[in-house]
Amino acid sequence: MNSRRLTLVVPILMSALLAACASGPGGAPRDSLTRIGQSQTLKLGYREDARPFSFKGADGAPAGYSVELCKRVASSIQAQLKLARLDVQWVPVTATTRMQAVNDGTVDIECGSTSRTLGREQQVDFSNPIWVEGSSFVSLASSSIGRAPDLNAKRVAVIPGTTTEQVLKGLSSRGIVPVFVPVQTSPDGIAAVRGGRADAFATDSLILVGEVTRAPAGAPLRLGDDYLSMESYSLMMRRDPDLRLAVNRALAETYRNGDIVKVFRQSFPPGTNPSALVEAVYLLNALPE
Repeated sequence: MNSRRLTLVVPILMSALLAACASGPGGAPRDSLTRIGQSQTLKLGYREDARPFSFKGADGAPAGYSVELCKRVASSIQAQLKLARLDVQWVPVTATTRMQAVNDGTVDIECGSTSRTLGREQQVDFSNPIWVEGSSFVSLASSSIGRAPDLNAKRVAVIPGTTTEQVLKGLSSRGIVPVFVPVQTSPDGIAAVRGGRADAFATDSLILVGEVTRAPAGAPLRLGDDYLSMESYSLMMRRDPDLRLAVNRALAETYRNGDIVKVFRQSFPPGTNPSALVEAVYLLNALPE
């Protein structure tokens, strides 16, 4: 190849290489906001079983605290991108599939009850905190299980892959070794306790409260007296700093303008108030522009 032809070919190859780096498979842009702007579509993942944070409502539509926050995130992203319209598509995910759905682009943002951990941050991005919660457990009110040590050698239902499962495994350092009973959803865990297949079900305490209060008539349940851990929830998304900034901008505005009060009252029973820790989350993350 002569020098003149090489001079012509190199810029062409460089242009193609740069274009490939800016796009994913099939030519789709890797940058989330660019893709959202071009497609005018935002795909939001939600849990069907994480009441009161994210669940399928009586009308079949997504509902819950995290869902309401994500609706405001969607409106903010539409405004930030100056889009005349934005088609919001709700995609159901589970505790098992949620991280893969984020990584492979099935959803842009997951609106559930996902705890932020350093291990998970190796794979995905998280928004600023939206909640602070502790994990606990429920058992039949007639049982003798009330505190964490009572779980030793007991059959404890838990959803595999959750932070609660890791916390339960960590109890072995305290001489507490439960027998794990894997379940797929929170309602499955409650059913396992009521049906005698498990002595207790462990997950985030507010989810337990939601499940217990909506459970059908039957043997009464009791919430454990101990927190197994304290965790913060965030919205989960692909590792993309521009998308993370857009989401955090929306959350900060919701905290600053007081709309978070409406979200809270819409999501929880009348008379429920945020804890001091949750109020601190709102205050500390009401970041200025």
